[in-house]
Formats: sequence, structure tokens, C-alpha cells
Amino acid sequence: MSEAKKTSNHSEIRKWVEERNGRPSRVKGAGEGGVLRIDFGKPEDNLEAISWDDFFRIFDENQLAFLHQDKTADGKVSRFNKFVEKD
Repeated sequence: MSEAKKTSNHSEIRKWVEERNGRPSRVKGAGEGGVLRIDFGKPEDNLEAISWDDFFRIFDENQLAFLHQDKTADGKVSRFNKFVEKD
């Protein structure tokens, strides 16, 4: 597995997600702020699409960072991502 990077930069996150045809989402029924996810491909039933504005409001309110991988160990485009606590 290649090295993962961590960022809180909204532009970097949006660019990474959109380059992989992802959409900002949150888990349905997870409460007010919600649990953020990136939805790729066919929309998942347990996720609801949200705007980038809502996504980044929740992201900032929860003081999150975005852990992501650009390429897999064999050089393919990676979709690995995870939301972690900001340092």
C-alpha cells in the first residue's frame, strides 16, 4: 500500500473526490451532524447525498481531517479514504 496523506484543505479534498467520481454524503439517520462518507459509483441505500457546503460545515464543526491515498502500491488510482481527528 502506498503512503496515505492527511489534509483539512477543502479544495484538495473536493478535487481528490471529484477526480474519482465521488460525491459528498452522510449516513442516513445518523443525527444532526451526521457521519460523513464519500459515495462512489452507484449511490448506496444507507447514504444520502449532501451539498459540498453542508459536507464542509460538518467536517469543520467536527474538527476532522481527510486521510487519503492517491495511488495503490501497484500504481492504480486509489479510492482509499477515511475521516480522522484533526491534530
